Amino acid sequence: MTAKIAYADVEAGTELPAQTFPVDRATLVKYAGASGDFNPIHWNERFAKDVGLPDVIAHGMFTMAEAARVVTDWTQDPAAVVEYGVRFTKPVVVPDDDKGATIEVTGKVAAKLDDEARTVRVDLTAVSDGRKVLGMARAVVRLA
Repeated sequence: MTAKIAYADVEAGTELPAQTFPVDRATLVKYAGASGDFNPIHWNERFAKDVGLPDVIAHGMFTMAEAARVVTDWTQDPAAVVEYGVRFTKPVVVPDDDKGATIEVTGKVAAKLDDEARTVRVDLTAVSDGRKVLGMARAVVRLA
């Protein structure tokens, strides 16, 4: 499957549709089961605070995956992402309440990289509770 977005229709500065992803404690437990990462900082408030965290935090790889969804939803093809990397800058703190937390993700085409390969670099920004939670979040994407 090839990305539905045409390379010819994209320029540097093209914005991807922003998305907001909710995260609650139940989501973290489900992710722990799926990933096998049962570190208590992701589900045990007392433990998280004892090790110096403000509260339970979301898994870094969960946060990274949610940010990537902005790109895969835009291309309509997860295989279009040929490279992806981030730096974790702040944790997503997930309080034990009715709201949990949110991860707000925006993306922008930063550059066209290779006309022959039809690749672009997408820069992502992920914010939770007003704080940037991922740095250097970038994807190389092959377009149609």
